Amino acid sequence: MPEGDTVWLTAHHLHEALAGQVLTRSDLRVPRFATADLTGRTVLDVTPRGKHLLTRFEGGLTLHSHLGMDGSWRVYDVSARWSGGPSHQIRAILGNAARTAVGYRLPVVELLRTTEEEEAVGHLGPDLLGPDWDAERAVANLLADPLRPLGEALLDQRNLAGIGNVYKSELAFLARVTPWLPVGELPTGIPERLVATAQRLLEANKQRFDRRTMTSGRNPSQKLYVYGREGRPCPRCGTPVRKADQGEVGRERPTYWCPRCQTGPTP
Repeated sequence: MPEGDTVWLTAHHLHEALAGQVLTRSDLRVPRFATADLTGRTVLDVTPRGKHLLTRFEGGLTLHSHLGMDGSWRVYDVSARWSGGPSHQIRAILGNAARTAVGYRLPVVELLRTTEEEEAVGHLGPDLLGPDWDAERAVANLLADPLRPLGEALLDQRNLAGIGNVYKSELAFLARVTPWLPVGELPTGIPERLVATAQRLLEANKQRFDRRTMTSGRNPSQKLYVYGREGRPCPRCGTPVRKADQGEVGRERPTYWCPRCQTGPTP
């Protein structure tokens, strides 16, 4: 599932393949920008911002994309066969003489003036993997609404940018509280520890797609503490991990927790 670490690594691969090269192929397969032609423009850089990607071109244009729940960018040698999914799932193609980047299942593809990037990402809080990272501000943002459940506050990209559903469950487990605990009821020191742990985990995983939150020395086949492990034993106490939806109606997200190790309200 794409989260801030996945987006950072995706941007790294795209930057390596495209930056400094002139586009020989450009195809944006979304109605609003279907006629846009970027061929002949040099790619300046590809920058991650939270869970957003900004691909900048000479001439003051930026392609803003978002991976959503299951989107991806794949990079291929120019003669290679594409394998990221059926052609009807392709939303964007950017190619040069040597490499081709193909965006699959992207829920957001929009072409902006580079000077207008803030309209797309200006609402985001401090980026866990960005140069603007500010732990104190992230903590203050999380605590701004004391009644809000922790899981929802962590997912709100306006508080801090980069946490998705996997890290939400894992961070709550590591803090020994349920994702439904109001942030105002977090024990002293826990908000700061949560934010520091989030930054450490994303930093540790940004160079690999095979995400791991469990510390070394444990079962090497088990990479996550609770996420995706409904009914399996908690790695701390052996109690079966539970699962329930959390969030607003229509935007519920599967949430995992240990009913013994984590204190706080539950559904």
